[in-house]
This record gives sequence, structure tokens and C-alpha cells, in this order.
Amino acid sequence: MADNNSVAGGQPLMRKINYQVIIVQVLVAIFLCINFMLIITFSMKDFFYTTMRYILFANTLVSDCLLLIVTDFTLILSYFRVTIQMQFCLFIFIWLSVYTFVTPITLTAMTLERYMAICMPLRHSELCSSRRALPTLLIIQGLSFVPCFLILSTFFALASLSLYKEYKVCSVEMLLLHSWQGHFRSGISQVYFLIMFIAIVFSYIEIMKVAKAASGENKKSTWKGLRTVILHGFQLLLCLIQLLCPFIEGAVLQINFLLFVNVRYFNYIMFSLAPRCLSPLIYGLRDEKFFLALKYYTLCGFAKNKSLDLTH
Repeated sequence: MADNNSVAGGQPLMRKINYQVIIVQVLVAIFLCINFMLIITFSMKDFFYTTMRYILFANTLVSDCLLLIVTDFTLILSYFRVTIQMQFCLFIFIWLSVYTFVTPITLTAMTLERYMAICMPLRHSELCSSRRALPTLLIIQGLSFVPCFLILSTFFALASLSLYKEYKVCSVEMLLLHSWQGHFRSGISQVYFLIMFIAIVFSYIEIMKVAKAASGENKKSTWKGLRTVILHGFQLLLCLIQLLCPFIEGAVLQINFLLFVNVRYFNYIMFSLAPRCLSPLIYGLRDEKFFLALKYYTLCGFAKNKSLDLTH
């Protein structure tokens, strides 16, 4: 790693820690603690890790934790202008690229699971059984790796061997050697999110039809599922904006580095942290079964025993 106190163009590379860095670290720590608590709650009851929707929920929690840790690390590197070799930056890019797509693809899978539970109740237990969980997670991981593979393929085809030994501030933009690569990356993201958008809109319309025709407890349950789909759609929208952020940041980087750091800080708060605090809200607080279990384990068993009655 390059000397952090070295100068580039007569300007010192190190910067003092200010309130922005402190705020980010506090928020990341809070979200990680909440997510870890939710993951522990998930792992404590076999009802959760044998139910598809909770398995998918846990997948988003793990993905969000991994993404938060690495994005926070790269944000700190960018803020202090720490340079690392490009070959190590590639590993960070792979991690970020894959887990940036894992959450929105999982959200789409969770929406389709709600669609099948409400609109296809007779086939839901078959299609969303726990034995299908592992293949589903592998498909999600595989689909998430495709954009990374395509982008890296263009980089490897164009990059010279000397580039891998250069020291740079690590960012996605470092891998885009030509403008068409940025358009290519944008096109991949747009195709993915168009498919996910269609899936969520389709699920929303079908659940809406069932909700209007339902009555009593079925109507209440259906409308709750509809609200969950709407929240998933909002999360997906924020994730879509997050994928557009690197292009905005890349343009700003050409103008002014300090402005680039401030824009990246804003984008990180709004489009990386905010979407990941919605997952605990949707299932950790809104889902009655999970909330009761979470309260029980958070209070170290001092909650009423009915908290663990999850079968009804």
C-alpha cells in the first residue's frame, strides 16, 4: 500500500476525520448490530430456517452486512485518498458487484414468494419448500455474478499488465477504461432492473385482484402481503438509484475530487444505508412471528413464553 502521508501533485493525501466520517461509522455500526441480532434470531428457531420467506430474508441480511462492511471500507479509503494496487482493487470490485445485485434479486424472489402464497396457495408449499431453498440461493448468487463477470471480461481484454501494479484510489470507475464500458455496465443494470420491475408490478397487480375478492381474515392477510410488496418495490427503487450513483460520481470525479467525496458520502447515506434499514423494518418489526422471537431473545428470555409459539 502506498504511503498514506505522501503527496500527489503537491497536495497531502491524508485528511482529518470530520463529523461525516463519524456519522457514517455510527450508522454502519447500528445497522450491523441490528442485522446481527436479526440473524441470531433467525438461527435460533427451526421454524425460520425451514420457511422459504425467512430464508430469503436472512439472505438479504447477510448480503447487506457484507456489502455494508466493504462499502464502508472503500468509503474510508476514498475519503483519506488511500491508494492500493489495482489487482487488490479487483477483489473489492468483485465483492461489491456481486452483493450489490444479491439484495435486489432476493427482494424480487421474496415478492414472487408472496405472490405464490396469496395467489397460488395450493402450490405454494410445493414450490417454496425448504428443500428448494439451497437451489434458490445458488440461482440468486449465480445471477448476481453475471454482471460482474461481463464487466471484468471487458476489463481483462483491454487492460495492460502494467495497470495491475498501479496504485489508485479504489473505485468502480477505475475499471472503466473506455466510455462504452460505462454504457455497457449501465445497460446490464437496466436489463436486470427492468425484469425485476416487471416481476414486482405483475405480483402487485395479481395480489391486488385477490385482495379485492377476499373477505375476513384472508382479506387482512392479503392486504398485508400487498403492503409488503410495495415496500419491496420501494427498496428496489433505492437499489436502482444506487446502481446509477457510480456514473454520477465518475462524472463529478473529473471535475473536483473534494466534490466527488461529498457526493459519494451523500449517495452512500441515501442509497446504500437507507435501503438496508428497510429490511429489518419489513420483517424484523412488521412480521409478527419474527418480532415476537426477536423480542424474546433481545430480552434474554424475559418476554412471555408465547413469544416462541411460532406455529400458529
